[in-house]
Amino acid sequence: MNIVVCVKHVPDAQGDRTFTDSDMTVDREGVDGLLSELDEYAVEESLKLAEASGGTVTVVTVGPAAAADAVKKALQMGADKGVHVSDEAIHGSDAPATSLILAAAVKKVTDGAPELVVTGMASTDGTMGVVPAMLAERLGLPQVTFASELSVVDGKITAKRDSDASTETIEATAPALISVTDQINEPRYPSFKGIMAAKKKPVEQWTLADLGLDASQVGLANSWTKVVEVAKRPPRQQGEIITDEGDGGVKLAEFLAAHKFL
Repeated sequence: MNIVVCVKHVPDAQGDRTFTDSDMTVDREGVDGLLSELDEYAVEESLKLAEASGGTVTVVTVGPAAAADAVKKALQMGADKGVHVSDEAIHGSDAPATSLILAAAVKKVTDGAPELVVTGMASTDGTMGVVPAMLAERLGLPQVTFASELSVVDGKITAKRDSDASTETIEATAPALISVTDQINEPRYPSFKGIMAAKKKPVEQWTLADLGLDASQVGLANSWTKVVEVAKRPPRQQGEIITDEGDGGVKLAEFLAAHKFL
């Protein structure tokens, strides 16, 4: 089975993530970036499926030049080849535009016949979680989302989805799109052999024109949503200290009631 896994290069959560003053988009140049942690689970699951079936894994990402590092990490983990869609017109694209670009890239890399598309449950920067569903709709594929367990046998997909109230077992038939949660596996670390092998693996660079898309379909100016104002989170204030002089319980109850916790 030939698998396409979609990944994203995101700002490091350990850094000081900010928005640019010019257009209120996420600053992706002033901070270090990396492969989205939630996408590592998608890469790992894709590799496991390919190893079981003898298939191949192609990694697709959309973003500026630095986004190539996300593809590089996936190749070091074991993916076979990569695709990096990069075009200045993409800057500021929202979820619908991003799903449009990804759909065009998946169709191109699979000659219009994807067998299995795998994604993370969300990106660690936007955390919207809607792109997998949008991508499935654009590709005309059934979607199996938020899978915490997964098996694919002879084209039959069986996934477990956990929620606060229940656990569901979902079945579908390939071709399909699957998004996975961070409960599904433990992503492997790139080995020295994998790092060296990744240097020889093919990575194609595509623009919007290569995908048959026009700049008027993507980008900040054509997005359905945009950030209009940004404010820094206020610093944490020191908590109130209550001295127990025999009435500590009463004071605690009054504090909780005043803040509507009771």
